[in-house]
Amino acid sequence: MPSRHRSVFKTATLAAVVSILAHSAFAADKKYDPGASDTEIKLGQTIPYSGAGSLYGVIGRTQAAYFQMLNEKGGINGRKINFMSLDDAYSAPKAVEATRRLAEQDEVLALFGSLGTAPQSAVQKFLNSKKIPQLLLNTGASRWNNPKEFKWTTPGLPIYSTEGRIIARYLMQARPNAKVAILYQNDEFGKDFMNSFKEILAEAGGSAKVVAEASYDLTDPTIDSQLINLAKSGADTFFNISTGKATSQSIRKVAELGWKPLHLLVSTSSGRSIINAAGAENAKGIVAMTYTKEVGSEKWKDDPDVLAFQELRKKYLPNVDPDNTIAFQGYSQGVTMAEILRRCGDDLTRENVLKHATNLEGYRAPVFLPGITYGFTSTDYTTIKALYVGTFNGTDWDLSDKPVSQ
Repeated sequence: MPSRHRSVFKTATLAAVVSILAHSAFAADKKYDPGASDTEIKLGQTIPYSGAGSLYGVIGRTQAAYFQMLNEKGGINGRKINFMSLDDAYSAPKAVEATRRLAEQDEVLALFGSLGTAPQSAVQKFLNSKKIPQLLLNTGASRWNNPKEFKWTTPGLPIYSTEGRIIARYLMQARPNAKVAILYQNDEFGKDFMNSFKEILAEAGGSAKVVAEASYDLTDPTIDSQLINLAKSGADTFFNISTGKATSQSIRKVAELGWKPLHLLVSTSSGRSIINAAGAENAKGIVAMTYTKEVGSEKWKDDPDVLAFQELRKKYLPNVDPDNTIAFQGYSQGVTMAEILRRCGDDLTRENVLKHATNLEGYRAPVFLPGITYGFTSTDYTTIKALYVGTFNGTDWDLSDKPVSQ
């Protein structure tokens, strides 16, 4: 072979080898577990689209719309999101059935944004045994901050016990001799709040005391009798640990009874949808810990995150009210999950998804008020560590100058 031809052949061969090596290195950088590929990422969720918790179904609908929008723009790192959100009717047995389907038949990469302490407790061991991430749960029960035993499970709401302690410390400053009546949902949600609240009162050893307690179940049609008894207790402070329909009913009933306690409400139930259902005039003076922007508030109407949510809502969810704070919360979680996946790059293993989901410390989700960020680290799954004190003025929440911690 002439030397010139040999030189060309060697150059071509070298180029081919370099190309093959580069392609191999690029391919080697890509790592996938079930639920991920060059073109797709499968995510799962169970949420109550029916039953007692159906008010929260808008979370899943909003997240589905958000991922549809992302897919239309090319997806995340070139991959489309296949989001499967199943109805569990806020029932533990149905959550188990739906979660097994997502994990074993659909083989999702991860679950995120599922709702409810009881339904998610029922699948926690199963998902952890399978090493499938169970992320950003719409519940703040203390059990979710347990990275030693259940590292694959993270909360998406403030830990209830953290908030309960913050509320108690606020009360001891605002009304040190308070006589407190407590309404609580008869499950882990209600008991986490109540026990942490009482723990701080007991530690303080002051004059603030709980003088009456009443519980309700999610299936109870009304809570009128509980409120009547609490109002008769002589309490001058009402700690309202309720959700959804029960919160709206309780706010209305307190007003109907002419009872005028210092009304303390938990952050998960201070959204505009719940307040509007109760009648905004009935909610005037309520105090709640909060960490989220009110999407229907005049003060946030030009906020970039609120504007982005409204643009999504108008195009994909025209039947959702523009002031639906629950939908905005769902949107914010969707954005956060997308950020986790974006950070994963081409390493879409479940271990890497968990790594990025538990290293969100300092990340500000769209729904968060200024100064609020995630507190997640790999050894502490506390969602956020400080909350604002908000007082409802009849149309909006007046906020404390800065967030307060426990």
